[in-house]
Amino acid sequence: METKITIVVDNKSFDNINGEWGLSVYIQYAGKKILLDAGASNLFLENMKKLDIDVSDIDFATLSHAHYDHANGLPAFLQHNQKAKLYLRDHTADNCYKKIFLFRKYIGIPRKMLSKCSDRIVMVSGDYKLMDGVWLIPHKTGGLDSIGRRELMFRKTPNGWIPDDFAHEQSLVLDTDKGLVILNSCSHGGADNIINEIKSTFPDKNVYGLIGGFHLFNKSEEEIRNLAARIRETGIKYVCTGHCTKDRAFGILREELGDIVCQMKVGFQIIF
Repeated sequence: METKITIVVDNKSFDNINGEWGLSVYIQYAGKKILLDAGASNLFLENMKKLDIDVSDIDFATLSHAHYDHANGLPAFLQHNQKAKLYLRDHTADNCYKKIFLFRKYIGIPRKMLSKCSDRIVMVSGDYKLMDGVWLIPHKTGGLDSIGRRELMFRKTPNGWIPDDFAHEQSLVLDTDKGLVILNSCSHGGADNIINEIKSTFPDKNVYGLIGGFHLFNKSEEEIRNLAARIRETGIKYVCTGHCTKDRAFGILREELGDIVCQMKVGFQIIF
């Protein structure tokens, strides 16, 4: 069974197809069409036309995590597609902020999207089976709020500000002919942690690859090389990364992990 993945939006443009700071991925799997994220604007609609993708024909839509650069295109998606449900992690809310000096800047999903689009939204919890061979898996690693604190990312709660523990982030997992392929758009919880989470969730299956951003644009060379070593230890055979990894970190990952690493860009296609 062929699985085909197309990058609709990424930071890196290609030919006449524009990019932006964001990510959107189109997946063809077992006769169904899945959208992961919709970028930071309505650009994904323009790019889909150029890539000959019919937005109205998508069967499922999912959001990797509750940040604007992945969610801002979703209202437009729901307007142009009348059949797909949108699957969000149950901790998703319009409450994500980035601390900049003394200020907190809102970086979350479109405000009021959850209420305005409630008839199209499914809030999922635990290990959720989207369809045969496709799952949405939450973080299972403890202490991820330490990452939120380090990244100066916070969530606004009735009890005040708390460091983001990325309970709103989820991995989309596909069972392909090569093994399990993980898609996690920013991997805020740590790329190595995510691989190990999926390995423990599916102990009888082989985890083949990871696709997504790794949020390395603001990390030191030492941190990037250490992450590469931890990824190597997981034994996965394929890594495709872009968006918040950016070029400098990609180059270091390529030095450390060699040919198993490839760089995504708009229009890039992956077939398993």
